[in-house]
Amino acid sequence: MKTRNFIAFAMAGFFGLAMITSCGGGKTGDQSTTDSTAVKDQAADPNVPSAEQMAMGKAIYETPGKCITCHMANGQGVASVFPNLVGSQFLLNSKVLAVTQVLNGSAKVGNKTIKYPAPMLPQVGSADSAVAVINYVLNSFGNKGGMVTVDEVKDVVIDPR
Repeated sequence: MKTRNFIAFAMAGFFGLAMITSCGGGKTGDQSTTDSTAVKDQAADPNVPSAEQMAMGKAIYETPGKCITCHMANGQGVASVFPNLVGSQFLLNSKVLAVTQVLNGSAKVGNKTIKYPAPMLPQVGSADSAVAVINYVLNSFGNKGGMVTVDEVKDVVIDPR
């Protein structure tokens, strides 16, 4: 009986591994060339964050206990509880203030029509990290919000913790 279970387990593992590796992520050689060209084009555009900054912002956003906890994986938050980041006029029009909130939190969260019940806690400790996560949000979830630079937020004071 043990031998039969071992053989079944080994076969399942082999076929599972074969399926995963044969998939290759769904890209062909032609697509990988296009992807690298897109990264070069992205880096050349001063209004688009670099791939490295987007990866950093995504990693921060998705860290348990950070942005994803309230704003959810899709950026839509929870109605009347946590703000929606998708198409957020606040983010698009107040990028420096958004970075300030990521750095220092905010006791007053909301707009003219919605007041959210919980304050936003500070999420990161450096301007580089705050800019990365805001740029990630500005360019994710269907947002096409451009970017903010570290130079634009150089005067933002990080509150003591």
